[in-house]
Amino acid sequence: MFGALKKTIGVCLIGIGLGVLLVLLLPITGWLFLIGATVLVIGFMWLFC
Repeated sequence: MFGALKKTIGVCLIGIGLGVLLVLLLPITGWLFLIGATVLVIGFMWLFC
């Protein structure tokens, strides 16, 4: 049960990170790009660890 929840949260974090990166690449600003990349990396870590 917890494994499925963990994978769901990981996929959601990856989706949010990718969405932030794709939307915010239009006006490239450093700190917003960093937030998106960080959420993406955390999502992958959550999914595979």
